[in-house]
Amino acid sequence: MPQGEAFELTDAQYAHLAGIIYQKAGISLGMNKKELLHARIGKILRIRGIQGFSDYLKILRNDQTGDELIGLLDAVSTNVTHFFREEGHFSFLAERLAEQESSACPRLWSAGCSSGEEAYSLAITLLESGVCPPVSGPCVLATDISTRMLERAAAGVYPMKSVEGIESTLLKKYFLRGKNSAAGMIRVKRNLTRLISFERLNLVEPFPSGPTFHFVFCRNVMIYFDNATRREVIMKFHQVIEPGGYLVIGHSESLNGISHPFQYIQPTIYRKV
Repeated sequence: MPQGEAFELTDAQYAHLAGIIYQKAGISLGMNKKELLHARIGKILRIRGIQGFSDYLKILRNDQTGDELIGLLDAVSTNVTHFFREEGHFSFLAERLAEQESSACPRLWSAGCSSGEEAYSLAITLLESGVCPPVSGPCVLATDISTRMLERAAAGVYPMKSVEGIESTLLKKYFLRGKNSAAGMIRVKRNLTRLISFERLNLVEPFPSGPTFHFVFCRNVMIYFDNATRREVIMKFHQVIEPGGYLVIGHSESLNGISHPFQYIQPTIYRKV
């Protein structure tokens, strides 16, 4: 990155950027994240030829399209995931699906889907449970704040090493191996992609109206929120989950210390009564 005073991120500039990120996305950044933000936004400055953080802040303030904010939030988002991450959650889902009496495909939401592995894992679990009719439309909503991650998720193309833990029968049913220039890659088959709708959504903004969900997976997302924002998001989840439905959070998260109406089932799993 170019050197010089303009490319230093002052405490005041950092506080301004952190304030925008908190206001728009609910992500709470302490001063210990200053170097991280400096490095990630510095890439934006270098690629676009912006002459320092002061100019970047002016561009953010004057942008009327919202694209600059999306780019900023893309830059600060941390996306770490893999297929069937925290496998016990998918076992729990499979057990609940086995108890289902309705012939309708349950509605699932992968909130904070990152590059899509969680959403595809949910779709595989649905199909393996036998609860989805062969010609059913999308029944998994997959959302993320990052347009960059959503593009990767919708493409459904991954390195072979990302599916090393998946048994061979599932690989044959749901993935295609790349050949020639695509060797070493796999692509998700149409029988999975047809079940998923990928959409951009900022969890601190109002949720779109629509059908309620039987399961919401929001894992390792709320660790970036303070308690006030967590409670706000949790209450919105409660409104869009079916009675008897479940909220699943990450193992690094907890609802302890937050007032909420969910019934505790087991660590990281809560039910709407």
